[in-house]
Amino acid sequence: MASRGEHLVRADRRFATGTGLVGRLAAPLFASVVDQLHDRLEKGGIELTLPDCSRRRVGFHAAGPVAVVQIHRWMALVRLATSGSVGWYKAWAAGEWSSPDPVPLFDLFATNAVALGDAARAKGPMRWTNMAAHRLRDNGLAQARNNIAAHYDLGNDFYAAWLDPSMTYSSARFAPGDDLESAQRRKVSMLLDRFDLKPGDRLLEIGCGWGTLAIEAAKRGAEVVGLTLSVAQKAWADQNIAKAQLSNRIDIRLQDYRQISGQYDAIASVEMVEAVGERWWPAYLDCLSRNLKPGGRAALQFISIDHRLFDRYAASADFIQTYIFPGGMLLDEPKFAALAAERGLSWEDRDGFGQDYAETLRQWRYRYDAAVESGRLAEFGEAFHRLWRYYLMYCEGGFKGGGIDVAQVTLTRSHATDEA
Repeated sequence: MASRGEHLVRADRRFATGTGLVGRLAAPLFASVVDQLHDRLEKGGIELTLPDCSRRRVGFHAAGPVAVVQIHRWMALVRLATSGSVGWYKAWAAGEWSSPDPVPLFDLFATNAVALGDAARAKGPMRWTNMAAHRLRDNGLAQARNNIAAHYDLGNDFYAAWLDPSMTYSSARFAPGDDLESAQRRKVSMLLDRFDLKPGDRLLEIGCGWGTLAIEAAKRGAEVVGLTLSVAQKAWADQNIAKAQLSNRIDIRLQDYRQISGQYDAIASVEMVEAVGERWWPAYLDCLSRNLKPGGRAALQFISIDHRLFDRYAASADFIQTYIFPGGMLLDEPKFAALAAERGLSWEDRDGFGQDYAETLRQWRYRYDAAVESGRLAEFGEAFHRLWRYYLMYCEGGFKGGGIDVAQVTLTRSHATDEA
């Protein structure tokens, strides 16, 4: 009998992960990958133990993150060299490499991402295979529902076991002394403050999650329409909205953003645009422009990748796109902002806080481990737990190293757009 979450563990079935007879036979020849890493790591380094028990200090040309890694089988380097982060995860899952703490390694890779170039990315046929597999998950109307269900319909009990009580699954904003729940509510409040909502204002939330922001907006007097494609999220949100006695002010819909029409004073969207995919950025921004009243504001919280990395990143599929968020794509912020400007949407008051996300992920990981140890996630197998822990560590390191960032921004619709 399959355990819950197994579909994500096996999500690489169409992807290339660096296996094969030729790769296994040639594996020792891939020791040269270590030399490439040594030459390209500008900051920090790796205390590395190789399968022949030799030890190397890789990098260390300037101060930076320090990782400790043991390569147990040469095949790990084959996977890294040919299939990038997808192969590197597969090697970890197969026990081909280990580390007492993988976060500094991911921090190191993110810190040096520009200098590393293609050294740790999929190449040749592996890249083409993974890009083709990723495109099969393109977020058209039907596939978008499948992609969201793959992640968010793991079950409300699953997320409740390790998220904070507000069920907020996005970066918090920490102030001294904040626990996770306080920091999450601070984030929601800071986003809503961008609107100056008045009683009776209409707010559209694209990607409403489990309803926390919608409830807080309704408490400020807004009339809220929330959109989700997750059946599980809608059920949870509806129940909590009823408990808060706000059902008359909040309407949670199982509806795609491309199908909504109406006029709203404000639009909120928290870490949803990463699930859209580059092909659909224009449609997403058209939705904002179409549904905002002239002079209305949209407030987004989004995750972006360093503009200098985007073309290489978009040319393949990484670990997150393969296993965790099918169909996903981090923003190239300059490109996305330019598309917004073409639609009469300004780009104002951008506020980045990537280190807060690193701390959010660290706390999620500790809470996740505690939930596993207490037996709250017993329906999920060990392979899934390893995948999920790796995901949380991978992302934590990415934000620590600055290769990815999270930010809030306000987009204001110009009056001229409506008159044109």
